[in-house]
Amino acid sequence: MSESLRSAPTQSNHTPMMQQYLRIKAEHPDILLFYRMGDFYELFFDDAKRAADLLDISLTKRGSSAGEPIPMAGVPYHAVENYLARLVQQGQSVAICEQIGDPATSKGPVERQVVRIVTPGTVTDEALLPDRKDNLLVAIKPQLHRGKLSYGVAALDISSGRFTVSEQANDESLQAELARLQPAELLYPETNTTELWQDYCRSLRRRPDWEFDADTARQQLQQQFQTQHLDGFGIGELELAIGAAGALLTYIKETQRTALPHLRTIVHELPDSALILDSATRRNLELTQSLSGAATAVADVLDNTVSAMGSRMFKRWLQQPLRDQSQLKRRYAAVAAFSDTNMRDSLRTQLKQLGDIERISSRIALRSARPRDLARLRDSLALLPDIRALLTPAPLQEFSAQCPPFTELTETLERALIEQPPVLIRDGGVLATGYDAELDEWRDLANGATSYLAKLEQQERERTGISSLKIGYNRVHGYYLEASRSASASIPDDYQRRQTLKNAERYIIPELKEHEEKVLSSQSKALAREKWLYEELLSLLQPHVAELLTMASALAQLDVLAGFADTAEQHNYIQPELMSTRGINLRDARHPVLEQLQDDPFIPNSVSLNAKRHLLLITGPNMGGKSTYMRQTALLVILAHIGSYLPASSATIGPVDRIFTRIGAADDLASGRSTFMVEMTEAAAIMHNATAHSLVLMDEIGRGTSTYDGLALAWACAEELAKQNQALTLFATHYFELTELAEQLPGCANVHVEAAEHGDTITFLHSIQEGAANKSFGLHVAQLAGMPQRVMQVAKQQLLRLEQLPAATPQAQQQLSLPTQVESQQTKPHPVIDALAKVQPDQLSPREALDLIYAWQQELKE
Repeated sequence: MSESLRSAPTQSNHTPMMQQYLRIKAEHPDILLFYRMGDFYELFFDDAKRAADLLDISLTKRGSSAGEPIPMAGVPYHAVENYLARLVQQGQSVAICEQIGDPATSKGPVERQVVRIVTPGTVTDEALLPDRKDNLLVAIKPQLHRGKLSYGVAALDISSGRFTVSEQANDESLQAELARLQPAELLYPETNTTELWQDYCRSLRRRPDWEFDADTARQQLQQQFQTQHLDGFGIGELELAIGAAGALLTYIKETQRTALPHLRTIVHELPDSALILDSATRRNLELTQSLSGAATAVADVLDNTVSAMGSRMFKRWLQQPLRDQSQLKRRYAAVAAFSDTNMRDSLRTQLKQLGDIERISSRIALRSARPRDLARLRDSLALLPDIRALLTPAPLQEFSAQCPPFTELTETLERALIEQPPVLIRDGGVLATGYDAELDEWRDLANGATSYLAKLEQQERERTGISSLKIGYNRVHGYYLEASRSASASIPDDYQRRQTLKNAERYIIPELKEHEEKVLSSQSKALAREKWLYEELLSLLQPHVAELLTMASALAQLDVLAGFADTAEQHNYIQPELMSTRGINLRDARHPVLEQLQDDPFIPNSVSLNAKRHLLLITGPNMGGKSTYMRQTALLVILAHIGSYLPASSATIGPVDRIFTRIGAADDLASGRSTFMVEMTEAAAIMHNATAHSLVLMDEIGRGTSTYDGLALAWACAEELAKQNQALTLFATHYFELTELAEQLPGCANVHVEAAEHGDTITFLHSIQEGAANKSFGLHVAQLAGMPQRVMQVAKQQLLRLEQLPAATPQAQQQLSLPTQVESQQTKPHPVIDALAKVQPDQLSPREALDLIYAWQQELKE
């Protein structure tokens, strides 16, 4: 419990201001409270200590309260967004407490209340969000049934209004889903004790169990969507998913403290609609994050979009490849439509100028849009006619239909906003002159209303006959009419003397006094009027939010597809052919990432997997390119299933339901699992779940244990995949014994990575050829790695010795399978053993027994 909460029971001992602070803090015990005081947001007690550490700001003291010094830290209000961004990036949440009372009329501390809560999963401010990545809030509802856990999962990107749910049958599928979603914040029931999701999110929130109750959640969702049931969304029977979605909605309302009009629908993500990629596969294929941490992941290298909306859409597609071939073919057709380079370049130029319409629309829905958001929306809408004019090819017509011109809305924004409005409405100066007559009048008054004063001055000159009469102003006396002393006889009776000078008199009249009062209050009235008009403008825009979000999605998709076309032209990609029969046939395929990163030309390779040839045993030296060959096959399958063209000379791909990888391994120390245990766990998942339509990559299975154990496991896994699962499999191994499977099992074939040996050196040719490799080249690779010469010399001597042993001849090493070795040991026993088996011990004298022992000993020596 924090110091502030420990002090709460004795609040009467604190000053009135600290009593107010502690009362508000008690409502938000687990998050930082930014308490507005003048030009700063202050933090006290434990919050101050945490903030000082997290933000590297000074920790000071503010007098004392209840006899104890109060730790204090603060940040200036005008720079608060920078500090909030740093806290959000560290997984922290912040309650923003503002002054809502009037200091002039307040007795005691000015009334304050929390106006918003900023959390990693609910931020919408531009400064706090990664612009090219989705920011997801996820809720999970576990349920134990017959000893097995299943899960409801809800995910919301509040900055776009995208709301999805799914149900996961086990831990493995939940981990795959979390690896795909990459949540910024995760909610779970407070009574749940599992730590399954800690590796997937740094900002975890325990929530009351009742929030996950399906009946309560159902009512929440029906109220939000204004429906009588949830069947229309296809989730009526998904009790776990509904519970998770309801908890998520409750949390959003609690933190945003406003209506959520852009949350209009909820989508059930069916597991069969997309390729299933488990967490290990996503990690091994480096889809969004490279294993080294460098910016070399697939998403980093292949993202050729020109807008933030398009970049997020590309990553979304990459994380969830489609299985619907008809939808994929429509994407291919759209990419083909961009073959006109001039049209494509013109469109990409226009798209590059777009604001982030998706997030701007959501901020309008939440009434948190800033003036520059609206200006960017205005400028983006102005580009629509030019964009629509380019979408004439038939495959692009559906996108054109989703981008109506918004003529009236564009004109309203152009009339309402100045060209470059300030960041905030707080200080005014956002709305253009001519948009509102009353605002213009107040502004004129605030600026002195010179036209009115000139007219009044002329009127009074004519009335008094004093041609030198003039209107002036100073801060002490305000507005006045000044006339020379010689003209005092002509001064009307309604003139009231305000000030006497040496050669002049200054007067005030009712009209001028009334004008002065207007001017003095006009600035605040102009600002109040402008703020009211701005809120009215947001209200005017809100009914269009759904259309704007639809348009934003269409523009983002156009950006991705045009990027695919541009990449295809730059790097010589071809359109894949989707077929209904099982198989993957890639001719002259190239790794899409390495091809762009390396300076040397990439060596293409082909792969052919089908019903008659569904398991390829890949042998050859380390560093020869086996893993690259396997990964590029999987990546090309994924790219084909997001609508991209492929780096190959031809490609035909049949139905694929899942992709599995067993490539590399590391200790999982947190769970107490060794490298070998991780390897076996991943392999077991493949054995249990792979189907004939799955693509499986198995790299060096069994290497984490003894030679015979590893060989036996690798043999059994390969045989299971070939005979039972019949999955489309690339199986890389250093166990040459496994190459015999190609002769023993139908559907198996050998291929190898080619390398050339020159004395003690080796040249990797990176070319895949038919047949098994004839040598491992392990010592050559060790030498290339910089192994000391003395170590290499000993290794070579040991290799020669081992090769000369009867059980370790090259023939035995490379040609005999494990079953053959065991069989040879059983059918060809040593002659001494044969002789011993024939001896009748009871018929031998001691001398004869001793002679036999000497004879056998001599035979063994020989």
